[in-house]
Amino acid sequence: MNTPDFILRKWKLSDAASLAENANNIRIWNNVRDYFPHPYSQKDGKDFITMCNEAPEPAVNLAIIVDGKAVGGIGIVLQTDVERISAELGYWLGEKYWNRGIITKAVGQMAEYAFNNFQLHKIYAPVFDFNIASQKVLQKAGFEREAILKQVAIKNGKIIDLHYYSLFRNCFSYNFQNKKDINHP
Repeated sequence: MNTPDFILRKWKLSDAASLAENANNIRIWNNVRDYFPHPYSQKDGKDFITMCNEAPEPAVNLAIIVDGKAVGGIGIVLQTDVERISAELGYWLGEKYWNRGIITKAVGQMAEYAFNNFQLHKIYAPVFDFNIASQKVLQKAGFEREAILKQVAIKNGKIIDLHYYSLFRNCFSYNFQNKKDINHP
C-alpha cells in the first residue's frame, strides 16, 4: 500500500535497526500497551519481525516505511469466538515523523486492508484518556468514539480511562472517502 508519504508493507528482518531506533522512545512507550518493550533493542525488533513473518497470511502487522526506513508499525488483533467479526487496531510512529499526517493516512489504509482481507464487521481502537493526539487521528480517519470505559486500565502506575473508537464496515467507504486530509487512491 503506497501513498506519496509512506508505504505499508510486511516487516523484513532488515528493518530491525530502524525499528529499534524509532521504537526506543519513552514518549511512544507511554502511549502503547505495556508488552511493547522499553527500552527497545534490535533483538526486540528481530524477535517481533520473526513473529510477524511466521504468522499466517494475510499479515496483521505492517511496517510504516518513510524514505526507505521502517519508522512505525500498525496492526490488528483479530478477535475470536463470538467476537470474531471484530479486530483491535494498534499503531505507533517514530517521533521524528509526528505531525505530518502519516499516521492518520496509515490508519485509513490499514482499515481498508483489514476490511478487504478479513471477514470483519468492526475495527476498534482503545486509546488512553491522555492521548488526545491519537484520539484526533482516529476521528480524522473516520472512526467514532463509541465508549469511554472508566478506570479500566493502568499505565505507569496510574489507573486510567480508555476511549474506544470504532469503524464499521458498512460506514467505512462513506467515512473514509469523505475525509479530505486522507490520500485515498
